Amino acid sequence: PVSRHISCNMATFCTPIVGFAVGARAPTRTRVASRSLSLRGSLAGTALAGTASRQQANRRGSLCVVAGKKDKRKAGGGGAKTAGGGAKTGGNQGHKSPGKVKEGSAYQTETRKIILSLSKVRKVTPTGKELIKNINLGMYLGAKIGILGANGAGKSTLMKILAGVDKEFDGEIYLDDGIKVGYLPQEPPLDDGETVMENIEVGVAAVKKDVDEYNQIAMDMTDPDCDMDKLMARMDALQTKLDATNAWEIDRTVERAMDALRCPPGDALVKNLSGGERRRVAICRLLLAQPDILLLDEPTNHLDLDAIQWLEEYLKTLEVPMVIVSHDREFLDQLCTKTVEVERGRATTYKGNYTDYQRQKVSGSAQQMVQYEKYMKEVTRQREMIRRLSGGGQSGRANAAAKELERLLDDPVEKPWVEKERRFRFPDAPRSTQIVARVENLTHGYDEKTLFKNTSLQIDRGERVAMIGPNGCGKSTMMRLMQQKEKPRAGTAMMGDSDKCKVNYFYQNQAEGLDTEKGVLQTLVEAAPDEGLNDLKALLGRMKFSTSFHNKPVKFLSGGEKARLALAKFMVTPANVLLLDEPTNHLDIPSKEMLEEALQSFEGTVIAISHDRYFLRQIATRVLNFDNGVVSDYMGDYSYFLEKNEKAGARDARLQKAAKEVEKTQVKAKSKMSKAEKAKLKKEKAKAFGGGSGQKKANKNAGRWN
Repeated sequence: PVSRHISCNMATFCTPIVGFAVGARAPTRTRVASRSLSLRGSLAGTALAGTASRQQANRRGSLCVVAGKKDKRKAGGGGAKTAGGGAKTGGNQGHKSPGKVKEGSAYQTETRKIILSLSKVRKVTPTGKELIKNINLGMYLGAKIGILGANGAGKSTLMKILAGVDKEFDGEIYLDDGIKVGYLPQEPPLDDGETVMENIEVGVAAVKKDVDEYNQIAMDMTDPDCDMDKLMARMDALQTKLDATNAWEIDRTVERAMDALRCPPGDALVKNLSGGERRRVAICRLLLAQPDILLLDEPTNHLDLDAIQWLEEYLKTLEVPMVIVSHDREFLDQLCTKTVEVERGRATTYKGNYTDYQRQKVSGSAQQMVQYEKYMKEVTRQREMIRRLSGGGQSGRANAAAKELERLLDDPVEKPWVEKERRFRFPDAPRSTQIVARVENLTHGYDEKTLFKNTSLQIDRGERVAMIGPNGCGKSTMMRLMQQKEKPRAGTAMMGDSDKCKVNYFYQNQAEGLDTEKGVLQTLVEAAPDEGLNDLKALLGRMKFSTSFHNKPVKFLSGGEKARLALAKFMVTPANVLLLDEPTNHLDIPSKEMLEEALQSFEGTVIAISHDRYFLRQIATRVLNFDNGVVSDYMGDYSYFLEKNEKAGARDARLQKAAKEVEKTQVKAKSKMSKAEKAKLKKEKAKAFGGGSGQKKANKNAGRWN
């Protein structure tokens, strides 16, 4: 077979995105040869197309969804016919194509061409709960959209509908021609019976198929009776496609991708991987597949800090539209140009990242309350007028007031919904000893790997210590050694006097240890039999478990709801020393904020392992950095660590600068606005000044991602 070897830049690879007409399949040469993409950390990839990769993907859990036409699906129905694991769709109905996109321009200006949308989508659970209520969403080129909402609000369900996985809903879904959707679910479906490499190669199966076809054509050309012109034409087309994607070095591309994401060895069985390792493999496979739209559901779960920051920087280089469900506030700040909040089944769009969303929501709620109060005052005035004028000589005015009241009631202004504050304090406990934990000349590791050598440190009462570092560096092991759950190779590690140090340990993935057959309330009652029943019910309320959840078996809870229940179970146990191993995994933002506030007011000692930078900034008063067998002690908060650690500080400064640049792009100077934009702005100001329109007008485009 003939093989081709092309030199490859270690830091970049080609990705087919810019330069083809969206809305119709471009010729192979245009579609493949014109996409380019810079990639950090020497990760490389290849362009993918064809049904072979989709068929293999479906065998392992639907890696990609391919779609095209408007697809009407009704409640109780399965929706459109499927082929290759995706919704079968077709033309661009009702939307004008912008034509061929010049490099960068479409993404910078976010062209108004809709490539993925939902219309009047409603989802009802088997129990009759209306999870999603009449949502209208439109996604444009260049959008990087973050989806927020409490656990159980319907975010993951919305992502499944967008990906074509969930077809049991009312409403319509539209996906433009030739658009390949890449979907990363919360629990990526990998083949446990295969190795890491076999799972990752699903993402490059189509490229390898093209290389094999090229080599087979070269063999066929040795046959004197072959159709040389036909074979040459096909070989030329394949060579153009493979050259453009550097497919001749596909094995090296996969190797560099795995190295950049620090995936486990290729021969490791997937069934033996941890949650974080499985997610790395799934992300690597998805990125190598190079879809046209990315749908990422909790992509940072189980990833360490280095991997999260690498993923941030890499996703910034991508020009493909993406939708991200995440509770990692800094991750959303770094990436998102729009934020969609799913609350009580409805979707509300905010311009900008998470920080912008917070500011706009507070401001918008205040304005909405003013409009609501003005509306209610007018309704009361009209009713009083009808009461005073009815039945007399002023009946004409009474009839006019009745018509005005009818108009107001037909177009109401909703009262803004404000979530109740969720506060919690850990139970009081006696003071611990002054020295809470001590490590002296500690050496430990597994097999041939040494995690730390001759390490010594001391943790005193009242400190809030954060342990940070990459996965596998020994943080959780150190926590177990301190509790003497493991025996070190050399040295000592221990907690203070057991009679005075009351330790409460929140181990990693504690939610998985819940008894799934027990009810929610029963779980807390058995964990804290001395607590009053009403107090436990009140705690469940603060953790967003309504009365209807009290007797629900744990097995019917979502992943986020189980995480909240595990945290509630942890919180009811009196202790003066808290050991927390990644407590924020799967927690929604309100639950994280409640935990942060409780830890800040806790008078005991906290030792926490976390990769959540926002959480670390809120709670840490001291940082232990685990790096290549060395434990470095920073006697200050997380900001102090960034200031003193040159590598981490430089990276954080770069990310903060990038986040500010994202914020700047959301503010547009009036001098640069079009006439239409100025008119729209003027209308919005007048509308706000006059008390706003009612619900009918507000609903018209309330869900648009624009």
